[in-house]
Amino acid sequence: MTSPVYDTIGRGYVAHRRPDPRWVAVVAEHLGADEGDLVVNVGAGSGSYEPTHCAVVAFEPSRVMVDQRPDGAAPVVRASASALPLSSGSAAVVLAILTVHHWDDPAAGLAELCRVAPRRVVLAIDFELHSRFWLLEEYLPEVGEYVRRCGPGSDDIAAAIGATTSVPLIVPRDMRDGVLGAYWCRPEAYLDPAVRANASGLALADPAVIARGMRQLQADLSGGAWRDDHADLLGRDDVDLGYRLLVADVA
Repeated sequence: MTSPVYDTIGRGYVAHRRPDPRWVAVVAEHLGADEGDLVVNVGAGSGSYEPTHCAVVAFEPSRVMVDQRPDGAAPVVRASASALPLSSGSAAVVLAILTVHHWDDPAAGLAELCRVAPRRVVLAIDFELHSRFWLLEEYLPEVGEYVRRCGPGSDDIAAAIGATTSVPLIVPRDMRDGVLGAYWCRPEAYLDPAVRANASGLALADPAVIARGMRQLQADLSGGAWRDDHADLLGRDDVDLGYRLLVADVA
């Protein structure tokens, strides 16, 4: 098992990556799991969005992330998504939250999801739409280009797992989970290194690129240019930044 990316960038993750209750409700609605069902959470991280009303077994390769799972969380096994130590069809539902694009072998991992459960629920990203977020387009274009090349994206994942439903998970203005787009109307937050450290697209970027972009953002916030350019955002309740909940149910 190779050293997972979150062994490097995942320290302090739970301080900023707390599940948003509105996303929790959507994920729970589409899990379709009853009390007696087994849900397998692959790339489970610190356990965000795991259901609490049924049995869960989590799989996570990063020791750093495993150590941040709260007391009382579901049991966790350190294993790669591409080789789950489970028999075929052994679970009712398999869950994967914002993780597939970090896997060493996404194709093998997605095949494993299909093998272990007939119902597959995956939170993925439309990377083309995501790359057009103002932070990336205007301040960090190199990161935006990297994001456009990321994969697999939501369409590819949907095809691989046989998804018949794609639910946009819009980002509310007071988003609790510090995903990259969480602070779309709170731009000052991106100046905080701790905030950036818990969004993988920013944490993995060239520090010089980030520093240059943050200097420009700071200047635009101080001078009022950001507010002038993004006045349309100030009255909005939410935005669509490409987060997609994909659901497959194969009888």
